[in-house]
Amino acid sequence: MPEAKTVTINMGPQHPSTHGVLRVECELDGETVVKARPVIGYLHTGIEKTMESKLYYKAIPCTDRMDYLAPMSNNLGFVLAVEKLMEIEVPEKVKWARVCLTELTRVASHLVWLGTHALDIGAMSMLLYTFRERELIIDIYEACAGQRMMSTYFRIGGLSDDLPRDFDKKVRNIIKVIPERMKDYEALLTNNQIFINRTKGVAVISAEDAINWSLSGPMLRGSGVKHDLRKANPYSGYENFDFEIATGTNGDAYDRYLLRLKEIRQSLRIAQQALDGMPEGPYRAHVPGVVLPPKEDVLHKMESMIFHFKIITEGFKSPRGQVYQAIEAPKGELGFFISSDGTNRPNRVRVRPPSFCNLAALPALCEGRLFADVVVAIGSIDIVLGEVDR
Repeated sequence: MPEAKTVTINMGPQHPSTHGVLRVECELDGETVVKARPVIGYLHTGIEKTMESKLYYKAIPCTDRMDYLAPMSNNLGFVLAVEKLMEIEVPEKVKWARVCLTELTRVASHLVWLGTHALDIGAMSMLLYTFRERELIIDIYEACAGQRMMSTYFRIGGLSDDLPRDFDKKVRNIIKVIPERMKDYEALLTNNQIFINRTKGVAVISAEDAINWSLSGPMLRGSGVKHDLRKANPYSGYENFDFEIATGTNGDAYDRYLLRLKEIRQSLRIAQQALDGMPEGPYRAHVPGVVLPPKEDVLHKMESMIFHFKIITEGFKSPRGQVYQAIEAPKGELGFFISSDGTNRPNRVRVRPPSFCNLAALPALCEGRLFADVVVAIGSIDIVLGEVDR
């Protein structure tokens, strides 16, 4: 009997369907994947070590560069960790504004995922449609922070500036427009036989395996595990919002597609509640020597300039200790661990990124499947390499 021979090929790191500089080392027996090994490290950003060399305030922009498709979620995780370390209680308006913006960020992230995932499979029109809707959310980023991608809008103790005057109008327009546009997405994909054949029963992972692989976000919930940190361990006032945790049943790529569509609708539902219940009040906490006071609270311009110069150049000394704060980012559990030695810089910063943890399960999704399914498996995870190689 002839000996079975396999061939090893590299998919990436220069490949459009790896969603960044990812290399997947695939061992093939014909068209069947025998082994799949993700190889990372090509982006080598060193963001965690960079944050350790910066003042707490100056470390915030580093977070935008990890998952650059969900910058406000990254900002939120870090500032919540520092606020926990400093025992800072932010105003209610800040909590509700952060919730509204991070849920819009979830929608924007899922839209990019949907457009690129469909493009991987061959549906080119979806990318144009989803980026059209994403622009509406990026316009809000620009109105709030002056930046369309790396927003850096959240600050320790509050926001960089008050919400713009037309914030309510812009968000309500998004809440109205996107559900209508989603009907077009579903008409194109949900019952499309080619899309179903490429995704249904592909990249399957059971609930037990998903837990054992430490998966989170849509990767975990797609397998039927009803776990969401916004419910399990509420932060930033999420306990005040009414929403449902979307779950799948089969744990395949098709279920994860349907689940993310549900999550978009739930995020818009939360954003609607945030607008309707947005309280009045300051956009920053009153913590002298730590948080820069709001513009309207500063009586003398020179006093403000001196305070601003001191807080930016010297920062504030933090209490000694360690904290861990996790949030439900669009891709799953995003956690920040900070160790403080009592200086104005974090002693250690470590990030628990969902893209990195979810990517580890790629062999379980691919092995035993056809080589063409590797593209679908990677896309269904929804990774950003800036977060993997942080």
